[in-house]
Parts: sequence; C-alpha cells; structure tokens
Amino acid sequence: MKISVIGAGSFGTAMAVVAARYGNHVMLWAHDPRVSEEMRTTGTNAVYLPDIPLGEQITPTSDLAEAAAFSDTLFMVVPSHHYRGVLTQLLPHLSGRISVISGTKGIENQTLERMSEVSKAVLGDTMQSFAALSGPTFAVEAARGDPTAAVIASDDVEFAKSIQQAMSGSAFRLYHSDDVIGVELGGSLKNVIAISAGVLEGLGLGSNTNAALVTRGLREMTRLGMALGGRLETFAGLAGMGDLVLTCTGALSRNRRVGVQLGRGKRLPDILAETREVAEGVKTSKSAKDLAERHKIEMPITTEMYRVLYEDETARSAIQRLMTRALKAEAV
Repeated sequence: MKISVIGAGSFGTAMAVVAARYGNHVMLWAHDPRVSEEMRTTGTNAVYLPDIPLGEQITPTSDLAEAAAFSDTLFMVVPSHHYRGVLTQLLPHLSGRISVISGTKGIENQTLERMSEVSKAVLGDTMQSFAALSGPTFAVEAARGDPTAAVIASDDVEFAKSIQQAMSGSAFRLYHSDDVIGVELGGSLKNVIAISAGVLEGLGLGSNTNAALVTRGLREMTRLGMALGGRLETFAGLAGMGDLVLTCTGALSRNRRVGVQLGRGKRLPDILAETREVAEGVKTSKSAKDLAERHKIEMPITTEMYRVLYEDETARSAIQRLMTRALKAEAV
C-alpha cells in the first residue's frame, strides 16, 4: 500500500523504514526542508537515524500538499503539541476521505484530548478511519530490524487488520486491537513514569526503588485508563506494561534521559535546549495530572513528577512524600 508518514523524527523515520521494508511505498514528510533535501541526496536521515539507509521505496518531501496527494492513509508521527496544527495545515490539501494512523504518544495540554479526538475534531467527516500504533518500539532498533512487537488499535477492525498485514514481517509484528483509548493512554502515560525512573537513576537509587516505581506507575496508568474507557488487558499488554518496562529501563528512552539529568540536578529548560528530540512525558505530565483531577483519580507518582517538572520541587522531597503517604492495601 501507499502511506504518507507525516513527521521525519526518529520514530517517523523508523516507521517509514519498517513500512518500506515490507513492500509499501512511503512518502516521508519533514517539517524542515533541509532535512528532506539531505534525505534525498544521502539516502539517510542524518539528524535522527544516521546509520539507517532509507531505501528506494521511501520518497522524502517537505511539501504537505505532495504528502497529502500521495496516499489516502496518513501516518501521523509529530509531537502532540504540534499534531493539531500540522493536521489543520494538511486539511486543505486533502481531495477525499482519508484514514489516519497515529504514532504520537501524548495528550494535548489545552484540551486534554487524545490524538484520536484531535483527529476527529480537525478532520470531521473527512476522516474515514483512525488507528493508534503503540508499544515497546525504540526507533533505531525497529529500523535496523531487531525483532519488535507493537499494537495497532482501531474502532474499524478491518482497517487495523489491513495495517497489521501491511506492516508486519519477520522483524516487526503487529497485534490488532479495538481498544483505541487504552492503547493511546498507555503510550502516553508511560512517558511520565519513564521520566520518574530516570530521576531515580540520576539520584543514584537502586533496583528496589525502580521496581516499586514501575509497578505502582503501571497501577496509576491502569486506574486512569480504565476510568476513561480503556481495558485492563491493554494495560497488561504491549501498549501498557511492555512500553512502560522499555522506557523505564532502556538507555535509548529520551524521557528516561530527561529524568536522569533532572535527578543529577540539571534544570529542565537546559535539558530540553540540548536536544532536538521531544520527550513527550514532560508535557504529558501536565495533561495526566489534569485528567486525574478532572476524573478524581489518585495518581501520586504523576502528581509528584508534575511538581518536579513545573513547580521546582526537588526530586528527593517528592520521593519522601510518596514513601510517607498513608498506608493502604496494594489493590486500592
């Protein structure tokens, strides 16, 4: 099939490479014309995945009209805070109904909407189907062909199955689901916990602490996710526990790296200024806290992470508050 991948960061480029590997024709849109031009001339994305050849099945562009005309399937892989704007810019160039795949793992700050909700708000009846792709998928590993598994979720099960067939092969395996809410929230909320896990490493704390954080973090994710309509089994699967374990323990996690620097005493603005990659968990921590308050869901780790990121709270004080909370049963 033909797919327009919108967003040529590390994950967008990796998904373009995976799709092309299994026989699909891909147009890869980059916001920066210099990036698309370099991809055309060198055959690699030197900024984000320098050692991965793109191959002849991928056509780089920085022209949204060209990307819109190429395919009726848009694979959106842009940061959550740019998602609405980029999709709005695409809208005038669409000639008919389209289907959207989202690889964006975030929640819009202002509206607290997931990308499925943003897509519907922007596209309306122009959108034929929506799917969310998420799971434990470090970009460089998926792109170089390390065996990787993820989930594609859609209310339109036939659309999910068509993407599953198109993008699955010997090194990339998709499972289909109809739990869009659970898959979107799992992919978004785990980034907040991943920053927290990085903070623990930056503070020099050990495996006991990290295991407790991951376990209780999964509990928080599941509690909010189910309150919003997600299913328990989704949070126990690849898009929940799988992605959480990866980003909390893997050195390639950009969210975890932000946390490590925070734990070592570096200021957040300085950390973010030093990288071109987006750590979605920074903004999602605010959205997650606001959603928890709206739905009266207790999320102590998320709340403390928000305080560290936005209220100049120290990480050690946050940990002390978490450890001295009222004692309770584990399942509460």
